[in-house]
Order: sequence, then structure tokens, then C-alpha cells
Amino acid sequence: MNGSLLNFRTDPIPEVRIGLIGTGSRGCQTIARYVEVSGARIVCLADINEENLARANKLLTDSGRPAARTICGAQAWQEICRQENVDIVYICTDWASHAKIACEAMENGKHVAVEVPAATTVSECRKLVEVAEKTRRHCFMTENCCYDFFFLANLEMARQGKFGDIRHCEGAYIHHLEEESPWMMDNYAFHGGNPYPTHGLGPIGLLLNIHRGDRLDYLVSVTTSEGCINNTLIRTVLGRTILLQLDVTTPRNYSRIQTICGSRGYSQRYPLATLSFDDGTSFSGEAALEEAHRFFHSHAAKQWQEGHDKGVINEMNYAMDRRLIYCLRNGLPLDIDVYDAAEWSCIAELSRQSAQNNSQPVAIPDFTNGHWQDIKGHCFF
Repeated sequence: MNGSLLNFRTDPIPEVRIGLIGTGSRGCQTIARYVEVSGARIVCLADINEENLARANKLLTDSGRPAARTICGAQAWQEICRQENVDIVYICTDWASHAKIACEAMENGKHVAVEVPAATTVSECRKLVEVAEKTRRHCFMTENCCYDFFFLANLEMARQGKFGDIRHCEGAYIHHLEEESPWMMDNYAFHGGNPYPTHGLGPIGLLLNIHRGDRLDYLVSVTTSEGCINNTLIRTVLGRTILLQLDVTTPRNYSRIQTICGSRGYSQRYPLATLSFDDGTSFSGEAALEEAHRFFHSHAAKQWQEGHDKGVINEMNYAMDRRLIYCLRNGLPLDIDVYDAAEWSCIAELSRQSAQNNSQPVAIPDFTNGHWQDIKGHCFF
């Protein structure tokens, strides 16, 4: 059995050299973000489309960064994985190819940053863990909702005991996508479960210390007849519950819900920021955001604030990118590890299994092979 990667560290990388695969919309958004990140350099780009590559390289040169080497073709992704001057492979391709590319990169000695979800099946999730443990490489899933301002403040509140014993959490991806992302609509319509669980589950996983003292045990799931609204209820080994919701078809306001129910306090991000505690104090709207600022102390929170002060488009992305590079440059454990990637992503297949079998309970694998109690609590190192 390969050794656990809990709180895994590698040698510091003074300048992180990135090979990016997939220079479509998501890939170009990533490049535009990374021109703001010091200590990292995009050295290689891969795509099947020459025009995409040219547009991506123009983003680099227009920002004053040097142009990256470009590789075009159906096998360009494999060639990037084998480049000697690449430290981490950043994967911005379609969902179905994420796990295959990530495993190839790690097999070639590269760390991995992969867009969400990291995998689409339980077997792919197991493979990610197996390869990461064998190669001793990082596999970071780029779940930016783990760097939401209100969540980072809530996480600090939880660590200080403000919520008491947390008993229930709720998360979601509620976003009317009919015109914005037709390809995602097609994925949802034919999936049968929740194919996009990580926006809702990621922050909850860190908050509840999943595989750091507790773990996901089993789920039940139900999907509407049209196939585009799903509710999945998860129970942890310690008896806490998580409700995940997916709705991309109805004209509801955007929401990730972000609810925390504890013995001493309550928090919810959407539709209105709300905090309420057993000492009688409560805050809503701007007052809740101001109260949250009092707990905005972690290194990730400071990176969010830095991005805010610089006027970046999305502070969550900025904090995520900065934290990833900071940890790699300093040889620190990453905020999101391969077990997070596997646990959060596997809900896609398992929710479908339950929903298609009259909401029967489905067990959630222990991707840590029994090591989920070895460390206590998530930490931003």
C-alpha cells in the first residue's frame, strides 16, 4: 500500500513553471489570471486548435510576459506532460479528459492542477489517488469556492468555536445556464444525478474536516423527471448531514446557499448574508459582512484581500492561484489535496446511482484507506 498523502510536502520550487492544457475560454481565463501571480511562469501551452493557442499567447505577451512554447494536435497534451521544464500541469480541458490527463502528468513526475470536477466516475477518482500516492505528486483541484470571502471568515469562526458543534451544512450550484452554457445544460440533462457537486461540497468538506477527523459515509439522491434539478443528502461517519442542490434550469437567483447549522450559531451566505449566535447577537446583509471581516485572518483570507485591493475580477480565483503557488514555492501542503479531489468529485456518479435506484443509500468510498483520522482539522499552512 502506498503511503498517505495527508499534509504531503515536496521540495520547494523557487519559480513554478506551468504547462497549461486547453486554451479555450477557461484556459484563457486562467492565463489572464496568472499574469497577476508572481513566482509562476506559463512556459508551455497545448491545444488542438492553433487559433486558440495564438490567442492565449497574445494574452501573455500583451501583459509583458514572455510567450510560451505552443504544442498543437491531438496528442499535444501528452507532450506537455513529458516536458522537462514543466513543474505543474494545469488542466483546462473538458470534464471527461480531466482524470486521464492528470494521471499522465503525475506518471511523468509533474504536479497537477485540474479544473472541477477532477474526475467523473468513482473508478477515475480511485485512479487519481492511486497514481498520486505512487508518484508522490500533488493533485490540486481548482475549486475556487473554497476561497469565498464569507466562507473563509466562517471557517475561522468555526475554528474559534463560534458555531459550536456543527451538525448540518448546505451547499449548492443554482445558476440559470440555459443561454450561457448550452454544453453544460446537455451534460446535466442526460446525467441523472449531480454532475457538478464541488462548488457546494468543497467549502463544506474543508469546514467539516473531511478525511481530517471525519469522512463522508453514504448518500441518498433524488432528481426531477426533467433531470436538471437534483437534491443529494450526505451523512458523515460522525453523524453530520450535508444537503447539496443543483438547479441550472429555473430562473432562480444565483446561489451556492452556504449554510452552517451549529449548536451555538448559524450562518448563510445566500440570498442574504446572515449570522446568528446563541448569545442573542445576529447580523444580516452588510452588518453580517462587516462582522465576518473580524475573522478574516488566515493566509488565504489575506490573499483574497490582496486581490480585492488590486481590483481583480474575481478575488476567489486570485486567492486560489496565489495560495497554490505560495505552497509550491515553500514546500507546504496544498489547501486542497487529492483526497478532496476524489471525495468531492465522486458524488457525481454516486448521486446518479442513488437517484436512478429510487433514492437508495449509496456508500461513499474511503479514498484515504483508513487514514481519515490520522490528522485533526484542515489547515492553511
